[in-house]
Amino acid sequence: MTEEKYLTKEGLEKIKKELAYLKNVKRKEISDRIAEAIKLGDLSENAEYQEAKDDQGLNEARVRELDEVMNNAVVIANGNSKKKDVDVGSTIKVEVDKKEKEFTIVGPSEADPAQGFISNESPIGQAFLGKKIGEVAEVEAPAGIIKYKILSIE
Repeated sequence: MTEEKYLTKEGLEKIKKELAYLKNVKRKEISDRIAEAIKLGDLSENAEYQEAKDDQGLNEARVRELDEVMNNAVVIANGNSKKKDVDVGSTIKVEVDKKEKEFTIVGPSEADPAQGFISNESPIGQAFLGKKIGEVAEVEAPAGIIKYKILSIE
């Protein structure tokens, strides 16, 4: 059974670009390196050949990974309208420790907590899901329970 991969429209475009680069540019570069290394002779002791083959394996693994994401992608809407509860794709403003913070709930492949993109599968993302404006999401952290009051949902 395959697992759905939640992506924003922008995240899907980013993956499409990376996939195109890996398939059309990187594959050719690696193929050229392998051809050049073969010209050097004895492949058993040819470091350039081994390195190029290793790079080829890594590139193909990434291509398969991105193909899988693309095949199972569920594009989430970045809503303009007011939502009633937090869902994947929601951008929320919260109050935590008397400070306001903003988070966008995304799928794991787009998560970047430093930029405010929180995975729906992370503990904090799961705590936000389904909450409404005015409700409090509690997240257990090593320092204790952190409370986030939902101020707005878009």
